[in-house]
Amino acid sequence: MTKILLVDDERLLIKGLKRSLEADGYEVLAAYDGAEALELLSNSAVDLVVLDLMLPKLDGLEVCRKFRQFSSVPVIMLTAKGDDVDKIVGLELGADDYLAKPFNTRELLARIKAVLRRFTPISLSSIPSPTTVNAEPKLREIIGAGNLEIDVIRQRLSIDGQIVDLTVREFDLLYTLAKHPGRIYTRDMLLEQVWGQGYFGEPRVVDVYIRRLRQKIERDAANPCWIKTRWGSGYYFQG
Repeated sequence: MTKILLVDDERLLIKGLKRSLEADGYEVLAAYDGAEALELLSNSAVDLVVLDLMLPKLDGLEVCRKFRQFSSVPVIMLTAKGDDVDKIVGLELGADDYLAKPFNTRELLARIKAVLRRFTPISLSSIPSPTTVNAEPKLREIIGAGNLEIDVIRQRLSIDGQIVDLTVREFDLLYTLAKHPGRIYTRDMLLEQVWGQGYFGEPRVVDVYIRRLRQKIERDAANPCWIKTRWGSGYYFQG
């Protein structure tokens, strides 16, 4: 059973969300401040975290930052603030999606389902059969470029033989770019292919993830050699 952690100091909100999620078949844990959330996350395996920005003891940004030091489990951040800066900072620290309060419970449920679908690991059974009529080209198991090696099946990147820790979303973004070297992807194209057609959040999330990915794989993130920008058009992978 998929396990979700709800983190919010509004107990009535937690109670209502917990009831709705359990009715949809999820197992739900709850925390009411940042310190309690981190303790639960350190001792319990969860599949997704719904995390409020404004929390007692530790705010949501700090919880997200600390959580990302030991887990890549997806995080949906809740924020009552209208300032995009808070959303962008949350994404910089490792949040995977956000939702502004007040929100409709159905919208949160849809976001949760969409994020969980996107974070389902690639399995061997998902590889298209070469005998299928009009099938897509067979999924390449290893993509090599210089000192980079992208293991598609294991969703793992290594540089000079050393494993690089990527979140699932970062890996999906890298794979999308690298499987077609030189092809330019606009923000909208990347949102559709990596975040899914149901994503209606901040388009600049693409820029945030590109920046995070460059910081992890480039020797000089300010002068990248792998993930290039075509100004006015989009991004491409230099294979």
